[in-house]
Amino acid sequence: MSTELRRLRNYIDGEFRDAADGGTTEVVNPATGEAYATAPLSREADVDAAMAAAAAAFPAWRDQTPGERQKALLKIADAFEERAEELIAAEVENTGKPIGLTRSEEIPPMVDQIRFFAGAARMLEGRSAGEYMEGLTSIVRREPIGVCAQVAPWNYPMMMAVWKFAPALAAGNTVVLKPSDTTPASTVLIADIIGGILPKGVFNVVCGDRDTGRAMVEHPTPAMASITGSVRAGMSVAESASRDLKRVHLELGGKAPVVVFEDTDIAKAVEDISVAGFFNAGQDCTAATRVLVQESIHDEFVTALAKAAAETKTGQPDDEDVLYGPLNNPNQLQQVSGFIERLPAHAKVEAGGKQVGDKGYFYAPTVVSGLKQDDEIIQNEVFGPVITVQSFTDEAQAVEWANGVEYALASSVWTKDHGRAMRLSKALDFGCVWINTHIPLVAEMPHGGFKKSGYGKDLSGYGFEDYTRIKHVMTSLDA
Repeated sequence: MSTELRRLRNYIDGEFRDAADGGTTEVVNPATGEAYATAPLSREADVDAAMAAAAAAFPAWRDQTPGERQKALLKIADAFEERAEELIAAEVENTGKPIGLTRSEEIPPMVDQIRFFAGAARMLEGRSAGEYMEGLTSIVRREPIGVCAQVAPWNYPMMMAVWKFAPALAAGNTVVLKPSDTTPASTVLIADIIGGILPKGVFNVVCGDRDTGRAMVEHPTPAMASITGSVRAGMSVAESASRDLKRVHLELGGKAPVVVFEDTDIAKAVEDISVAGFFNAGQDCTAATRVLVQESIHDEFVTALAKAAAETKTGQPDDEDVLYGPLNNPNQLQQVSGFIERLPAHAKVEAGGKQVGDKGYFYAPTVVSGLKQDDEIIQNEVFGPVITVQSFTDEAQAVEWANGVEYALASSVWTKDHGRAMRLSKALDFGCVWINTHIPLVAEMPHGGFKKSGYGKDLSGYGFEDYTRIKHVMTSLDA
């Protein structure tokens, strides 16, 4: 007996709609490998409708006072809290994540981030008015950009949706947001939550695949394209957006170095690094998955890390003892497995290295040692529960190897030497440097990288300013 699949729909101009041509895709729960819903496979007609709705809504939303936009965002934050259990259920079905960790680690920061941007709406800063030329006064206006085309990833579907829409709406923009084709459920629920709060057309959700996202970016209406995703996807967006000079905001891959010096408390470092590497199945562009350890403590560290991995549990969402759930989809499982299968002869799998179970896309917590700087698994993003370990001799080599990848999003330094920590924080070519910790984020501080990790900032006042444009107004004092 087959189970009827739930039907998800687009949210355009204040109403839920199927795709114009009726196209759908199946949505699979990665913890079971079974389909639980269908979602619209949106095409040009659906994108056109969403963009038209956002464009029509923009003038009135732009002209709302910051205080009015703040009130709306605060109502959204309250509604997220009130409907938290619905959001958790949708996200767990989306991703297979542990229920308890989704409740404790995602809902509170999401609500806090929305409230932060609600406050930021009233705190835009600019150069003060002044006479920089005799007889003329200059002022600077910060204005919303317009319609924003936004594409969110599958690793944190609902949280990344918040990172997209909250600053954009706070600044006075309107939004067309596309969730990943594998994780649309929580974003469609967000549309339902927001729908009764914002004017129609201000926030729109279009479900679909890679071609849907391409149609959004190539559409002439948006003034800005924002994506969190792979480097390949970011390059494609940047290329498409360049044809009509759209602004582009890119948060892409990462390969975070975790530099551990010999004066570190090994037990504490292993405990924290293993959690920061395996959390969310390592499907985090800031995950602590590339560890560089000073040679004098290398063997002791690897032994302790392998033991921590062996004690780390993955499993079904309702198991309270698991740290992480499945990989998101069969392709991701194949990608992670492929890295381990292709390891060079000099590498050693210290723990894990295999799929877990025969249902869903689970992969064991894995530690690999004996690696060289030019190995594939060091240079490329695995995006799975795999921590690699390299041995370095001195500070100079640690910096060289840490910076010796194409990514530049996040990093961490583990040492009791304050001077060394400060030197490394300057020398590491990454958008974030944690010291004796790894992965905490706060709404007030920027998140974003350099090099092939993209450009633009999420969170913070800097992230808010990314969704604004600057206008110089000069007036004659003699008129």
